[in-house]
Amino acid sequence: MTEQLHDTTVRGFASDNYSGVHPEVLAAIAAANDGHQVAYGEDVYTERLQQVFARHFGEGVEAFPVFNGTGANVTGLQSMLPRWGAVISASTAHINSDEGGAPERVGGMKLLTVPAPDGKLTIDLIDREAWGWGDEHRAQPLVVSITQTTELGTAYTADEVRAIADHVHERGMTLHMDGARLSNAAASLDLPLRAFTRDAGVDVLSVGGTKNGALGAEAIVVLNPEASVGLKYLRKLNMQLASKMRFTSAQLIALYEGDLWIDSARHANAMARRLRDALDAGIAAGELPGLGFSQQTQSNGVFATLPAGVADRLRERFRFYDWDAARGEVRWMCSFDTSEADIDAFVAGIREELAAA
Repeated sequence: MTEQLHDTTVRGFASDNYSGVHPEVLAAIAAANDGHQVAYGEDVYTERLQQVFARHFGEGVEAFPVFNGTGANVTGLQSMLPRWGAVISASTAHINSDEGGAPERVGGMKLLTVPAPDGKLTIDLIDREAWGWGDEHRAQPLVVSITQTTELGTAYTADEVRAIADHVHERGMTLHMDGARLSNAAASLDLPLRAFTRDAGVDVLSVGGTKNGALGAEAIVVLNPEASVGLKYLRKLNMQLASKMRFTSAQLIALYEGDLWIDSARHANAMARRLRDALDAGIAAGELPGLGFSQQTQSNGVFATLPAGVADRLRERFRFYDWDAARGEVRWMCSFDTSEADIDAFVAGIREELAAA
């Protein structure tokens, strides 16, 4: 028997990637394991996945399973751009701040970033970099990329996405959406996936699975075929073509064919809301001196500010990340397997450390 090397009772709040694989996803991998299937995507699971995503996003979409979110974003964006193209994004966007320079070094594209205090681009922010077409001295802004939900835990409404899409399309650009936490956005907005993606004008979409219970499965979904060229070749070029793709596709089928994707996201969001509500109540009662919040809690992340030294002491019991250490800002993430007891224990720990501050 394989030795278990970690304490399964420990819960962290650093990332929704800390959670394990949802049991239903593990079962789907096991069910796909017997016998032989054609490699490199010519399997029945990848074929079924096309049907699953067509039900979510409408007929005529095409899905390309990949291993991870960086691969999905880089490869998807590459397919939307010529060599001289540039992408406008928020400075906090994952493609700019957390992908090791992959879009520019591997994808060969220029990122044109703008500050967005809540993580959300607006038309005015986009227009700071949407200029210079025809100028050979400037990388051409041809794609706008937004993240749903954003890296700061906020969600674009369907109307906000549509306004951006219309603005972008009127200027000859296309719209990419990084949907690593797309399910959490749907849960927050209480909308079907199509309502704030394809119907709102998104052209190419990265659909997340890993942060919502998959082992390692994402997909590039082309919603507008005219906006994307060469994905069949780019996926291989970027080392994102799975030989045994049935196992990647089986995970996404397990999540998206039924309600597992939305049920898991709703639970993660609810746990973040439980954390925020408990701390808000403590602040109102004057019991949590020095605690504040830097963003709205609209999905499965809580962004807070703590007095000096509190975060380091609290991290001795609960793992989480600093977001902006200079101002004491931290990020607390909840997952599909975060329990009410986990939240209550974390709140108690925060109370203890603030009382000792």
